[in-house]
Amino acid sequence: MATPNEFPDPAIDQSTKPGAGEQVAVFGGGCFWCTEAVYRDLEGVNSVVSGYAGGTAQTADYKTVCTGRTDHAEVIEIHFDPSKTSYGELLKIFFSIAHDPTQLNRQGNDVGRQYRSAIFYADEDQKKIAQAYIDQLNKGKVFDDPIVTTLEPLVKFFAGEDYHQDYARLNPNQPYIMHLAAPKVEKMRRYYGEKLKRN
Repeated sequence: MATPNEFPDPAIDQSTKPGAGEQVAVFGGGCFWCTEAVYRDLEGVNSVVSGYAGGTAQTADYKTVCTGRTDHAEVIEIHFDPSKTSYGELLKIFFSIAHDPTQLNRQGNDVGRQYRSAIFYADEDQKKIAQAYIDQLNKGKVFDDPIVTTLEPLVKFFAGEDYHQDYARLNPNQPYIMHLAAPKVEKMRRYYGEKLKRN
């Protein structure tokens, strides 16, 4: 697998226009604690919410989703300013830092459909950009194995329970966070330090 600085920029991306208004991206890359931590300090990201997508409101709760018997994935909803960062840039971080897109229905020891690698696109433009980048990474053999990330239409995002929000920052000494989330945040600082918020 290529190191993050060897990942190409997306050949197809949204234009970053001043005053375009806030946009939203929804990604599933395993446990939402870890993916949320990766994006929280990125310049242009206004907020990140952990939650669920791909299933119904009736089963959009942590206990039920953890059974793996719903269609939900643990996801993050990223609210971003397209004049400061683009959808394509968020995708580049998703594939190079946030998770391993070659693992099917799992991330490490977290196993189940709820941990699948998934992009929930809000419109055809997002779908086109995401598919083009996946094709670009596969063609460039950036990973040793094929990317298994699914592209799914975003029907509804369900915010997760309050105790899941900003979990990594609030629980830095929790063993799971120290072992899995912290190295990703450090990797983000190492490879994308110039893109992080200054404060």
